[in-house]
Amino acid sequence: MTTSPSPGLTKPQTVEIQKLRLNSPILHIGSEVQRLNPFEYIQTSNRVYLPNSETLSKALLQRGYLNDYISRVERREGIANLLEDALGDDWQKAKDSDGEPIFPKTAISRKWPDEQITDLRPMIRNGLGEFYIPGSSIKGAIRTAIAYYLLRHSERYNVPKAKRLSTIEETLQRRLGGRELSKFQQKFLDDDLFMNSLFTDFNLRYQDRPVRARMGPNTDFMRAIKVSDSEPLLECKITNKKGKEITYNIPVVAEVLVSSRFDNYNAKYRASIYAEMVRNVRTTFTISLDTEMLSWFSHDKGMQLPFKTIDDIVKICSEFAQEQWDFEHDYWNAIKNNPNAAGRNLDFSEIRRFYEPENCPYALRIGWGTGMRGTTINLNLPDELVQNIRDNCGIAAPGFEAPKSRRTVYNPNGIIKYLPGWVKFKELKN
Repeated sequence: MTTSPSPGLTKPQTVEIQKLRLNSPILHIGSEVQRLNPFEYIQTSNRVYLPNSETLSKALLQRGYLNDYISRVERREGIANLLEDALGDDWQKAKDSDGEPIFPKTAISRKWPDEQITDLRPMIRNGLGEFYIPGSSIKGAIRTAIAYYLLRHSERYNVPKAKRLSTIEETLQRRLGGRELSKFQQKFLDDDLFMNSLFTDFNLRYQDRPVRARMGPNTDFMRAIKVSDSEPLLECKITNKKGKEITYNIPVVAEVLVSSRFDNYNAKYRASIYAEMVRNVRTTFTISLDTEMLSWFSHDKGMQLPFKTIDDIVKICSEFAQEQWDFEHDYWNAIKNNPNAAGRNLDFSEIRRFYEPENCPYALRIGWGTGMRGTTINLNLPDELVQNIRDNCGIAAPGFEAPKSRRTVYNPNGIIKYLPGWVKFKELKN
């Protein structure tokens, strides 16, 4: 007979859970489709519409225009005038015979640029066609922050000497650019040099059964951290404490400027990209830490884990964000405005103003625009070595710091105003 636990005894809480509010000035998370074809979106003077292709095909079939539509698709042509012929001047409001809108509300964005949009980059959507932030994007950024933190504080956490920065630098200098590795192998050097050791060289003891290190994801301590997808980024209006109504999660198609510099630090125009983005992001997600699972892990070389609580993880992220912030602050303060760069006025005054605070007010940088300094541990490495990594594993730009280029976003008035990817976290109390 099994004795029931005493009513006065409770099982220890082994999973810590926090619901976090996420805010961001502007954000883009890429989708599996890198670019949309001209027939996959329609633009007017102030809106960009993405049709539900199944609903659109049904409506065009009913009206006798399906073959014309197929021909446009085969030729990769736009379909704006076809829609006017088939659906009338109010094609934006058209529905199929079942009453389904051809252009769902979640597929309509404000068009910021005055000029014609080309080469449109879509943002990731969930199964209902709504923008969201995948938990994997947030967790991937957290993983990079933890790796950076462990290498920065290797003495404190007893990181194996063979995996410390000095050894990593020496190995990278020797192996990069030589004939020892192919281009493909060079891109995954970080896993071999330190990432596997930092995250997966753990012995595991589960239900009194040992699991040896180096067995892939089973012995990766990040298993103990789970990050949910965010709530959908649906446009909404919220009244703040001062009684002012603020619009959040505004879907926009914006012009993203890719710029770099000349040798004299004058700003240089490289290209423009048009992308679906969300302005003034406000959403929530949940992070959980299984502290019992965390206790199963013991590093094969005695390295200690750098966190015990979710607050510890957030602090690690904030330290990494501060390092990126300082690096970007210095970059933008060195760049000189260039009002005559290939016909563009490259005035980055608003970007420099953004980086004025000494303390970074953000917790992390995720998604598009983060660059190699935000998605790797390269801020821990000498500038010359980072350039070598960029030139061998990416697009070579001899003599320039890495990364060479930056992405900034024009506002509707044609001012270079926004930087994508910076996010704030705030714990929501029950």
